[in-house]
Order: sequence, then structure tokens, then C-alpha cells
Amino acid sequence: MRRRDFIAGIAGSTAARSLAARAQQALPTARLGYLAPASDPHLIQALRRGLRDLGYVEGQNLAIEYRFAHGQSRTYDELAAELVRLGPDALVVVGTPPALAAKRQTTTVPIIMAPVGDPLHLGLVATLARPGGNITGVTLFGSELGHKRLEIFKEAATGIRRIAVLGEVDNPYSRFVWDGIQPTGRTLGMDLRLFEMADTSDLPTMFSTMVRDGFDALSVLAGAKFYAARRQIIGLAATNRLPTMYEEREFAEDGGLISYGPNVADMTRRGASFIVKVLNGAKPADLPIEQPTKLELVINLKTAKKLGLDIPPTVVARADEVIE
Repeated sequence: MRRRDFIAGIAGSTAARSLAARAQQALPTARLGYLAPASDPHLIQALRRGLRDLGYVEGQNLAIEYRFAHGQSRTYDELAAELVRLGPDALVVVGTPPALAAKRQTTTVPIIMAPVGDPLHLGLVATLARPGGNITGVTLFGSELGHKRLEIFKEAATGIRRIAVLGEVDNPYSRFVWDGIQPTGRTLGMDLRLFEMADTSDLPTMFSTMVRDGFDALSVLAGAKFYAARRQIIGLAATNRLPTMYEEREFAEDGGLISYGPNVADMTRRGASFIVKVLNGAKPADLPIEQPTKLELVINLKTAKKLGLDIPPTVVARADEVIE
């Protein structure tokens, strides 16, 4: 590159950063409440990146009050009510229980799902296209993905028949998906049983029960508690030699066998656009809820080898990412 072009490029880059900084400073300070089952740095950072890309930086023109239910004696409703009393410009909710609690506490403060399972079937919104009320955001969608996961799982881990399904006892999304996948299980000749976790401290005992009762595989439903405890779940699945299907790619990246579903971090980051639209005066009732546009199949062949599984090449060839 010629020196003159290099200097011009540097000058242009500096000017662009200066313009961005001035635009950022011109934005009024936004105040958000954030309610989730547990603190997960991966999702929090994804939201912060999305907001930063749109001009809002925490500590500069953005203030966020965080509340997490894990380890607290207070209920979701108490935490949501506390956030509402602080007078935020919007509430950001992660997972179904926080979203339902926030809805019970306010009909006026905008509520942004970032993300939530299936808001339509869970009664959070009127329709996906026109939510009505004060709730909008991004959804991980619903039960039809559960059907596809079981089909892929059976094809990938040939020979599995008895599948334990791990859900959250306080998460209506778990029951919704469970109700939806039972017919698929029967069609595929699978024996499914739902195990509902109340707290992550229950996990070791639950895994022992699965093995004792003869289950040869596990499917973990989406849930913010599970997402935050994913390394514990992956470790228990490995220790008990249970091939496991997950909904989020981070599980496979961290050592789980296989995952199929939307990219949760990407959906979280996209939730930032809804926050900014509301800050700019848009009404949640008029903002269509965004569904995943891409589903990712991730297979961890290192984990498959440790489990003694030979995943068919036809399944591996369909994967969006293969970890070797």
C-alpha cells in the first residue's frame, strides 16, 4: 500500500470513530432492567455487543440493573416487581419464567424477550406478527423443532431407544415441548420419560436415576438454568456415558455430543435491536416477534469417540459444524 493511501485510510478510520463517538454521546442515557434465572456471561456479553453496535454502551449512555433468581430466596415476581419500581425504560427477560413474571408485574413498561421459548403458545402475546400489549423480542420457537431433534438424534446415535428428557420444573416451555414430542417418540419407537429439575443441585441424583432405570440417551430441553449450568450437565453426561442431544450449539462446543437449534447468542444479540426501537419510541405491540432464520446442527466427534459411537457419515455431512 502506498504511504499516501495508508495515511488517508487512517484518517478516514479516525474520522469514522470520532463520528460514532459523537453519535453515542448524543444519545440519551437509557435505563434497563435485566431479569434471568442465572448470570451467564456469554449471553450478557452478546446483548452488550448488540447494544454497543447500535450506539449504547454500558457505563456511558446505558445503565442496566441485573436481577438473577439463582441463589436468591426471592421469587421471579418479587425480582420483576423490584425492577419495575426502579422505573426502567424497558425490561429485558431471558427465559419463560422471567417473562411470565414480568408480564404479571407491569402492563406499561416495555418487555423485551432476549430470548424466550414460545411466547404465543405460552400466552405471552396475542400473535407473533402483532404481539399486542407491552411484550416483543426474539423467540427460540417451539415444539416442531423437538420433533426434528428426535429424528436427528435417532439417526446419529443408532440403537438408542430409551430417552430421558431433561426439563425445568418451573419452566412452562419444558412442558410445552414435552407434550409436543411424545407422539414423535412413539412414532420413532422411542420410550421417553420427562425428568424435571427444580435446582441444579438435583442434577447428580437425576443422572444416577436415569442410568439406574435403564435410559440409554438424554435430550436436554432449552432453559436458561440449563444453559448457565451446561458444563456441569456435559460432565455428568460424560461420566454416565449418556449420548445427549442439546438445543444450543454452546453445549456441543463445550463437549456435548450433538446440538440442533438456533444460535442463542445470535438471537440474544438481535434482541438488542428491539430494545433500541423501543427506546426510540416504537410500541412493543407493533413490533413483530423475530423467529430463528437459521438452525444449526453441530456434532462433536471427539465426544462421540469417547462414547464409542460411530455417527453415520450421512449425518456428519449435514452438520453445519463438526468438532474433531
